[in-house]
Amino acid sequence: MHPELGNREFRTTAAIRARLEKAGLRPRTLPAGTGLVCDIGRPRPGAERRPVLAFRADLDALPIPDTKTVPYRSTVPGAAHACGHDVHTTVVLGTGLVLAALDAEGLLPHPVRLVFQPAEEILPGGALKAIDGGALEGVGRILAVHCDPKTEVGRLGLRTGAITSACDKLEVVLDGPGGHTARPHLSTDMVTAAARVATDVPALLSRRVDTRAGLAVTWGRLETGHAANVIPQRAELSGTIRCLDIDAWRDAPDLVHAAVDEVATLHRAKSQITYVRGVPPVVNDHEMTALLGRAMTARRGADALEDTQQSLGGEDFSWYLEHVPGAMARLGVRPVGDTSRRDLHCGDFDVDEGAIRVGVELFTAAALLDGRLS
Repeated sequence: MHPELGNREFRTTAAIRARLEKAGLRPRTLPAGTGLVCDIGRPRPGAERRPVLAFRADLDALPIPDTKTVPYRSTVPGAAHACGHDVHTTVVLGTGLVLAALDAEGLLPHPVRLVFQPAEEILPGGALKAIDGGALEGVGRILAVHCDPKTEVGRLGLRTGAITSACDKLEVVLDGPGGHTARPHLSTDMVTAAARVATDVPALLSRRVDTRAGLAVTWGRLETGHAANVIPQRAELSGTIRCLDIDAWRDAPDLVHAAVDEVATLHRAKSQITYVRGVPPVVNDHEMTALLGRAMTARRGADALEDTQQSLGGEDFSWYLEHVPGAMARLGVRPVGDTSRRDLHCGDFDVDEGAIRVGVELFTAAALLDGRLS
């Protein structure tokens, strides 16, 4: 009911900190002032010392109005948890409380860490701030879940390898002398130049990158001109670049720059390109994906597992996987039997709160099973 946007999650951070401290834990707020980490347990005498297993949650909401009619509707105008980060946070918090109780009884075989990061929705992602703040120090493996409104509550979607895509942001400004629409041959026909950049750049890239890499430019904004008989001097385009393959993603900036420059030059327009790196794909580790599968099977049975497809959405959990192996699973949040269509990043996004218990069981079982591996 109290969503906060990226890098402003002060109330949320304080609420999590207070609950963890009430359980006798000692969370540490990240240097930026939002987000926190919390270690639970210590190595048992005689137990093998191994890097810590971490569980990650994201805290921020989206800048869109909440259109649901429910008791827990957002009380903040223009902000809502339309991506389920409140569920992710509650799952990791609940996991921490359960594991802290087990640790007090001497039943937690190895230490774990809870990571509550800010600003997942703001490119290039708050995961980088969390990592810079020491969230991965001593961590050897990391797990996360993401709400999936297409999957029924009580079920878990798993995939080894890439489960999301890379997502970058592109801004293009075209400049030219402008002029009278009666004499386009004496100027840069800016509207045509912008239209050609919008259509030809994606087409060029589709012939310069292996189609299996899934590199796609999609424009969300094109602005130019103010009068019907005036050729404008300037045009602006902005959009996103998404890519399924991590190697192609690494090459994308050079490829996009070359394609934009080529088309703009052909139409006598000068181009200024701002390419904002976003996030690489989330690439799930085989062993960590298998650990999630064993944990879900232990709690809910093998029938609760299903394969899931790679998404074109971006997720900054990928930055953690640049440092340590890990996996993200898709947590079913759709009420059983519900046929309504709700998607992420929509004002009417909602969940069956039974998914929280499923997530806590999953992570708790993963911590216990991981502790028995050698």
